[in-house]
Amino acid sequence: MKTLPQIAAWLAEARSAVAFTGAGISTESGIPDFRSPGGIWSQSTPVYYDEFLASADARYEYWRQKAIAHRDFADSEPNAGHLTLAKWQQGGRLHGVITQNIDGLHQIAGSTDVVELHGTAREISCLDCSVRYDAGPLVAKFLECGTTPECAGCGGRLKHATISFGQSLDPRVLDQADRWCRSADLFLALGSSLVVEPAASLPRLAKAHGARLVIINRDPTDQDTLADAVVHESIGAALTAIDKLL
Repeated sequence: MKTLPQIAAWLAEARSAVAFTGAGISTESGIPDFRSPGGIWSQSTPVYYDEFLASADARYEYWRQKAIAHRDFADSEPNAGHLTLAKWQQGGRLHGVITQNIDGLHQIAGSTDVVELHGTAREISCLDCSVRYDAGPLVAKFLECGTTPECAGCGGRLKHATISFGQSLDPRVLDQADRWCRSADLFLALGSSLVVEPAASLPRLAKAHGARLVIINRDPTDQDTLADAVVHESIGAALTAIDKLL
């Protein structure tokens, strides 16, 4: 197993380093993992995309669940992991960030080139006219009135700008992530269990195209044996220690 100084040396010499983040980086900001005990999916059955499209009752249940989830992350702040990645990107050490997360904390931390595989829960999109709104006021309106909001412009169906169960990922977003993986010379997989596809294939893709693969995650993953270095500790602590070594 390589040490943190070795990872720092790889980052220092990298010309196209890419970070890939999962729920583990955001749990350190107090945001529950949807899949963990106590998370929203352990308490409610997710609303599938086709159900949302077809049923007003399903749209109401979707908004009820999203209002609960919004409360969990709306006031959250970036942690040391987010801030370190933003520092590296601003300093030219990191090409960009690919994330499975929908909380927008990378951008709040200062990262600019962020590929959000599953969209963002900080915005609402009209499925009928594509206009976007800030999520906060619409969630507040739902909680106050108890009715599913409609688009102010066209009266259409409003949904968070995230990927729901049964909904296809945006092919343009996937293409950008694919291109970054193929050109990366260092790929940092951070806080992801690496089981949810197609995102879980990205570290393997980067590795297959010549990148060094570093996995930093609290728990072991199925791809640990593929990695050039594995660190099982908190994202914030590990990235802060690497940053001090640069």
